[in-house]
Amino acid sequence: MNAVDEAKANGELVWHKSTYSSGEGGECVEVAVAGGAVHVRDSKRTVEVGPVLRVGPAAWSALLEVM
Repeated sequence: MNAVDEAKANGELVWHKSTYSSGEGGECVEVAVAGGAVHVRDSKRTVEVGPVLRVGPAAWSALLEVM
């Protein structure tokens, strides 16, 4: 079992950094999909120290359409 499968099995969110985020720091967004919702956070402010925005799939799709 790899780390991603293990995290999912333990009920943890598996975060993915946006491909638009630079490797230089700055504006980085991470997304995790679980429990019928899309979770979004600032990669500099992880769950332990920062907020997580949780939206439904329809709202997430609508956001992506306008981007």
